[in-house]
Amino acid sequence: MIDVGALRALRAIADLGTMARAADELGFTPSAISQQIKRLEAQVGVRLVAPAGRRVVLTPAGTALVETAPEVLAALEKSVAAARSVDAGSPRGVVRIAAFSTGVRGIVAPALKAIRRRYPEIRVEVTELDPVPAVYAVESGNADLAMVHDADGVTVAVPPGLERSHLHTDVGDLAVPVGHPLADVGRPIRRSELGGCGWVTSPVGTVCHRWFERLFAESELQPDVVHSVDDFGTQMALVAAGDEVALIPRLARPRVPDGVVVRELHAAPRREVYTVWRQSAEADPALRAVLTELRGASASAVG
Repeated sequence: MIDVGALRALRAIADLGTMARAADELGFTPSAISQQIKRLEAQVGVRLVAPAGRRVVLTPAGTALVETAPEVLAALEKSVAAARSVDAGSPRGVVRIAAFSTGVRGIVAPALKAIRRRYPEIRVEVTELDPVPAVYAVESGNADLAMVHDADGVTVAVPPGLERSHLHTDVGDLAVPVGHPLADVGRPIRRSELGGCGWVTSPVGTVCHRWFERLFAESELQPDVVHSVDDFGTQMALVAAGDEVALIPRLARPRVPDGVVVRELHAAPRREVYTVWRQSAEADPALRAVLTELRGASASAVG
Protein backbone atom coordinates (compact mmCIF):
# COMPACT_ATOMS: atom_id res chain seq x y z
CA MET A 1 0.00 0.00 0.00
CA ILE A 2 1.35 3.44 -0.94
CA ASP A 3 2.17 5.81 1.94
CA VAL A 4 -0.16 8.79 1.46
CA GLY A 5 2.13 11.13 3.39
CA ALA A 6 5.04 10.16 1.16
CA LEU A 7 2.90 10.79 -1.91
CA ARG A 8 2.19 14.32 -0.63
CA ALA A 9 5.92 14.78 -0.09
CA LEU A 10 6.70 13.73 -3.65
CA ARG A 11 4.11 16.16 -4.97
CA ALA A 12 5.63 18.99 -2.88
CA ILE A 13 9.09 18.20 -4.29
CA ALA A 14 7.64 18.35 -7.81
CA ASP A 15 6.11 21.76 -7.10
CA LEU A 16 8.97 23.32 -5.09
CA GLY A 17 12.08 21.72 -6.58
CA THR A 18 14.05 20.85 -3.43
CA MET A 19 13.60 18.55 -0.47
CA ALA A 20 14.42 21.44 1.86
CA ARG A 21 11.58 23.60 0.52
CA ALA A 22 9.21 20.63 0.50
CA ALA A 23 10.16 19.89 4.11
CA ASP A 24 9.52 23.50 5.10
CA GLU A 25 6.15 23.47 3.36
CA LEU A 26 5.07 20.21 5.00
CA GLY A 27 6.52 20.89 8.44
CA PHE A 28 9.15 18.12 8.40
CA THR A 29 12.95 18.00 8.35
CA PRO A 30 14.69 17.38 4.99
CA SER A 31 15.90 14.08 6.42
CA ALA A 32 12.34 12.99 7.16
CA ILE A 33 11.24 13.91 3.63
CA SER A 34 14.17 11.95 2.19
CA GLN A 35 13.16 8.90 4.22
CA GLN A 36 9.56 9.23 3.03
CA ILE A 37 10.68 9.28 -0.60
CA LYS A 38 12.93 6.25 -0.09
CA ARG A 39 10.03 4.39 1.51
CA LEU A 40 7.75 5.34 -1.39
CA GLU A 41 10.36 4.17 -3.92
CA ALA A 42 10.53 0.83 -2.10
CA GLN A 43 6.74 0.51 -2.18
CA VAL A 44 6.48 1.36 -5.88
CA GLY A 45 9.62 -0.50 -6.90
CA VAL A 46 11.15 2.22 -9.10
CA ARG A 47 13.27 5.32 -8.61
CA LEU A 48 11.15 8.45 -8.29
CA VAL A 49 13.65 11.33 -7.86
CA ALA A 50 17.15 12.09 -9.12
CA PRO A 51 19.68 14.79 -8.10
CA ALA A 52 20.13 17.80 -10.39
CA GLY A 53 22.76 20.09 -8.89
CA ARG A 54 21.34 21.51 -5.66
CA ARG A 55 17.85 20.53 -6.68
CA VAL A 56 16.11 17.24 -7.25
CA VAL A 57 13.98 16.36 -10.24
CA LEU A 58 11.35 13.71 -10.67
CA THR A 59 12.14 10.74 -12.86
CA PRO A 60 9.56 9.87 -15.53
CA ALA A 61 8.14 7.33 -13.09
CA GLY A 62 7.96 9.98 -10.37
CA THR A 63 6.20 12.38 -12.73
CA ALA A 64 3.67 9.72 -13.69
CA LEU A 65 2.97 9.01 -10.02
CA VAL A 66 2.54 12.71 -9.16
CA GLU A 67 0.16 13.22 -12.08
CA THR A 68 -2.22 10.67 -10.57
CA ALA A 69 -1.76 11.92 -7.00
CA PRO A 70 -4.68 14.43 -6.99
CA GLU A 71 -7.12 11.67 -7.97
CA VAL A 72 -5.78 9.31 -5.30
CA LEU A 73 -5.81 11.94 -2.56
CA ALA A 74 -9.28 13.17 -3.54
CA ALA A 75 -10.66 9.62 -3.50
CA LEU A 76 -9.23 9.00 -0.03
CA GLU A 77 -10.61 12.30 1.24
CA LYS A 78 -14.07 11.51 -0.16
CA SER A 79 -13.99 8.17 1.63
CA VAL A 80 -13.15 9.81 4.95
CA ALA A 81 -15.76 12.53 4.45
CA ALA A 82 -18.41 9.95 3.55
CA ALA A 83 -17.68 7.95 6.70
CA ARG A 84 -17.89 11.06 8.86
CA SER A 85 -21.10 12.22 7.18
CA VAL A 86 -23.05 9.13 8.26
CA ASP A 87 -21.80 9.27 11.85
CA ALA A 88 -24.73 10.33 14.03
CA GLY A 89 -22.47 12.01 16.57
CA SER A 90 -21.16 15.55 16.71
CA PRO A 91 -18.77 16.65 13.92
CA ARG A 92 -15.22 15.77 14.84
CA GLY A 93 -11.70 15.86 13.49
CA VAL A 94 -9.01 18.39 12.62
CA VAL A 95 -9.68 21.33 10.29
CA ARG A 96 -6.54 23.21 9.22
CA ILE A 97 -7.12 26.83 8.19
CA ALA A 98 -4.62 28.94 6.21
CA ALA A 99 -5.54 32.63 6.35
CA PHE A 100 -4.06 36.12 6.04
CA SER A 101 -3.30 37.82 9.36
CA THR A 102 -6.14 40.34 9.54
CA GLY A 103 -8.61 37.65 8.48
CA VAL A 104 -7.40 35.57 11.42
CA ARG A 105 -7.90 38.54 13.75
CA GLY A 106 -11.24 39.74 12.42
CA ILE A 107 -13.04 36.50 11.46
CA VAL A 108 -11.23 33.28 12.38
CA ALA A 109 -10.52 34.17 16.03
CA PRO A 110 -14.15 35.15 16.78
CA ALA A 111 -15.37 31.98 15.00
CA LEU A 112 -13.14 29.79 17.16
CA LYS A 113 -15.11 30.74 20.28
CA ALA A 114 -18.34 29.46 18.72
CA ILE A 115 -16.64 26.33 17.34
CA ARG A 116 -15.22 25.38 20.74
CA ARG A 117 -18.60 25.90 22.37
CA ARG A 118 -20.74 24.09 19.80
CA TYR A 119 -18.34 21.48 18.44
CA PRO A 120 -15.93 20.42 21.21
CA GLU A 121 -14.67 17.48 19.14
CA ILE A 122 -13.43 19.70 16.31
CA ARG A 123 -9.82 20.85 16.57
CA VAL A 124 -9.02 23.92 14.44
CA GLU A 125 -5.39 24.60 13.57
CA VAL A 126 -4.57 28.04 12.11
CA THR A 127 -1.56 29.01 9.99
CA GLU A 128 -0.96 32.56 8.77
CA LEU A 129 -0.38 32.58 5.01
CA ASP A 130 -0.82 35.12 2.23
CA PRO A 131 -3.53 34.28 -0.32
CA VAL A 132 -1.50 32.53 -3.04
CA PRO A 133 0.40 30.16 -0.73
CA ALA A 134 -2.83 29.58 1.23
CA VAL A 135 -4.55 28.32 -1.92
CA TYR A 136 -1.55 26.13 -2.69
CA ALA A 137 -1.68 24.73 0.84
CA VAL A 138 -5.28 23.64 0.26
CA GLU A 139 -4.56 22.25 -3.20
CA SER A 140 -1.57 20.25 -1.92
CA GLY A 141 -3.46 18.91 1.08
CA ASN A 142 -1.47 20.84 3.70
CA ALA A 143 -4.56 22.83 4.71
CA ASP A 144 -8.27 22.05 4.56
CA LEU A 145 -9.58 25.58 4.24
CA ALA A 146 -8.09 28.87 3.07
CA MET A 147 -9.25 32.43 3.64
CA VAL A 148 -7.98 34.70 0.85
CA HIS A 149 -8.58 38.22 -0.41
CA ASP A 150 -8.18 40.26 -3.59
CA ALA A 151 -6.65 43.38 -2.04
CA ASP A 152 -4.75 44.12 -5.26
CA GLY A 153 -8.00 44.08 -7.21
CA VAL A 154 -7.27 40.68 -8.74
CA THR A 155 -9.16 37.62 -7.56
CA VAL A 156 -6.83 34.80 -6.53
CA ALA A 157 -6.89 31.98 -9.09
CA VAL A 158 -8.42 28.75 -7.85
CA PRO A 159 -7.18 25.54 -9.55
CA PRO A 160 -9.57 22.77 -10.65
CA GLY A 161 -10.79 20.65 -7.79
CA LEU A 162 -11.14 23.57 -5.40
CA GLU A 163 -14.29 25.49 -4.47
CA ARG A 164 -14.46 29.21 -3.67
CA SER A 165 -17.20 31.12 -1.85
CA HIS A 166 -17.48 34.83 -1.08
CA LEU A 167 -17.28 35.47 2.66
CA HIS A 168 -16.84 39.17 3.42
CA THR A 169 -16.18 42.66 2.04
CA ASP A 170 -13.51 44.50 3.99
CA VAL A 171 -13.34 48.31 3.83
CA GLY A 172 -10.61 50.81 4.67
CA ASP A 173 -11.34 53.66 7.07
CA LEU A 174 -9.35 56.75 8.00
CA ALA A 175 -7.86 56.95 11.50
CA VAL A 176 -7.47 60.62 12.43
CA PRO A 177 -6.09 62.32 15.55
CA VAL A 178 -8.55 64.34 17.58
CA GLY A 179 -8.05 67.98 16.65
CA HIS A 180 -7.17 67.22 13.03
CA PRO A 181 -9.27 69.22 10.50
CA LEU A 182 -10.83 65.96 9.24
CA ALA A 183 -11.75 64.66 12.69
CA ASP A 184 -15.06 66.54 12.87
CA VAL A 185 -16.22 65.94 9.29
CA GLY A 186 -19.67 64.41 9.62
CA ARG A 187 -19.81 62.70 6.24
CA PRO A 188 -17.58 60.33 4.27
CA ILE A 189 -14.27 62.03 3.53
CA ARG A 190 -13.43 62.48 -0.14
CA ARG A 191 -10.03 61.61 -1.51
CA SER A 192 -9.57 65.19 -2.72
CA GLU A 193 -9.61 66.28 0.93
CA LEU A 194 -6.56 64.18 1.80
CA GLY A 195 -4.05 66.63 0.33
CA GLY A 196 -1.61 67.91 2.91
CA CYS A 197 -2.06 64.92 5.24
CA GLY A 198 0.93 63.16 6.69
CA TRP A 199 0.53 59.38 6.69
CA VAL A 200 1.35 56.32 8.73
CA THR A 201 1.40 53.32 6.37
CA SER A 202 2.41 49.69 6.13
CA PRO A 203 5.88 49.13 4.58
CA VAL A 204 6.36 49.39 0.83
CA GLY A 205 5.78 46.05 -0.88
CA THR A 206 3.20 44.77 1.58
CA VAL A 207 -0.38 44.08 0.53
CA CYS A 208 -1.70 46.82 2.82
CA HIS A 209 0.70 49.40 1.36
CA ARG A 210 -0.49 48.55 -2.15
CA TRP A 211 -4.04 48.99 -0.84
CA PHE A 212 -3.01 52.42 0.48
CA GLU A 213 -1.54 53.33 -2.93
CA ARG A 214 -4.94 52.69 -4.52
CA LEU A 215 -6.21 55.77 -2.68
CA PHE A 216 -4.07 57.90 -4.97
CA ALA A 217 -4.08 55.81 -8.16
CA GLU A 218 -6.26 58.26 -10.09
CA SER A 219 -5.15 61.43 -8.31
CA GLU A 220 -2.39 63.98 -8.71
CA LEU A 221 -1.92 64.00 -4.93
CA GLN A 222 1.43 62.70 -3.70
CA PRO A 223 1.03 61.23 -0.22
CA ASP A 224 3.48 62.38 2.43
CA VAL A 225 4.46 59.13 4.20
CA VAL A 226 6.00 60.02 7.57
CA HIS A 227 5.96 56.64 9.33
CA SER A 228 6.19 53.10 7.89
CA VAL A 229 5.22 50.30 10.30
CA ASP A 230 3.51 46.95 9.77
CA ASP A 231 1.49 46.61 12.97
CA PHE A 232 -1.88 48.38 12.96
CA GLY A 233 -1.86 48.86 16.72
CA THR A 234 1.42 50.74 16.34
CA GLN A 235 -0.06 52.76 13.49
CA MET A 236 -2.93 53.80 15.75
CA ALA A 237 -0.47 54.79 18.49
CA LEU A 238 1.46 56.99 16.04
CA VAL A 239 -1.78 58.62 14.89
CA ALA A 240 -2.68 59.34 18.52
CA ALA A 241 0.78 60.81 19.17
CA GLY A 242 1.02 63.15 16.20
CA ASP A 243 -0.75 64.84 13.29
CA GLU A 244 -0.61 61.94 10.84
CA VAL A 245 -3.52 59.83 9.59
CA ALA A 246 -3.70 56.15 8.63
CA LEU A 247 -5.75 53.88 6.38
CA ILE A 248 -6.93 50.95 8.53
CA PRO A 249 -8.77 47.90 7.13
CA ARG A 250 -11.80 47.20 9.29
CA LEU A 251 -10.81 43.56 9.77
CA ALA A 252 -7.44 44.76 11.05
CA ARG A 253 -8.73 47.51 13.31
CA PRO A 254 -7.35 47.23 16.84
CA ARG A 255 -8.86 49.00 19.83
CA VAL A 256 -9.13 52.68 18.97
CA PRO A 257 -6.95 54.55 21.47
CA ASP A 258 -7.81 57.79 23.20
CA GLY A 259 -7.05 60.74 20.95
CA VAL A 260 -8.05 58.95 17.72
CA VAL A 261 -11.32 58.93 15.80
CA VAL A 262 -12.19 56.70 12.82
CA ARG A 263 -13.87 58.29 9.83
CA GLU A 264 -15.47 56.72 6.77
CA LEU A 265 -13.95 57.37 3.36
CA HIS A 266 -15.96 58.14 0.23
CA ALA A 267 -15.28 55.41 -2.38
CA ALA A 268 -13.04 53.70 0.14
CA PRO A 269 -10.65 50.93 -0.91
CA ARG A 270 -12.28 47.51 -0.56
CA ARG A 271 -11.15 43.94 -0.67
CA GLU A 272 -13.29 40.87 -1.17
CA VAL A 273 -12.62 37.92 1.12
CA TYR A 274 -13.24 34.31 0.04
CA THR A 275 -13.03 30.85 1.53
CA VAL A 276 -11.44 28.07 -0.53
CA TRP A 277 -11.62 24.31 0.07
CA ARG A 278 -11.26 21.04 -1.82
CA GLN A 279 -14.42 19.78 -3.51
CA SER A 280 -13.52 16.27 -2.35
CA ALA A 281 -13.93 17.38 1.28
CA GLU A 282 -17.35 19.04 0.94
CA ALA A 283 -19.16 16.17 2.66
CA ASP A 284 -16.99 16.41 5.79
CA PRO A 285 -19.27 17.58 8.63
CA ALA A 286 -16.34 19.21 10.46
CA LEU A 287 -15.44 21.32 7.44
CA ARG A 288 -19.07 22.30 6.91
CA ALA A 289 -19.41 23.28 10.57
CA VAL A 290 -16.30 25.46 10.43
CA LEU A 291 -17.49 27.14 7.23
CA THR A 292 -20.83 27.90 8.88
CA GLU A 293 -19.15 29.49 11.90
CA LEU A 294 -16.83 31.55 9.70
CA ARG A 295 -19.85 32.92 7.85
CA GLY A 296 -21.48 33.79 11.16
CA ALA A 297 -18.35 35.56 12.39
CA SER A 298 -18.09 37.42 9.09
CA ALA A 299 -21.66 38.69 9.41
CA SER A 300 -20.80 40.05 12.86
CA ALA A 301 -17.50 41.62 11.80
CA VAL A 302 -17.21 45.34 11.19
CA GLY A 303 -17.91 45.87 7.53
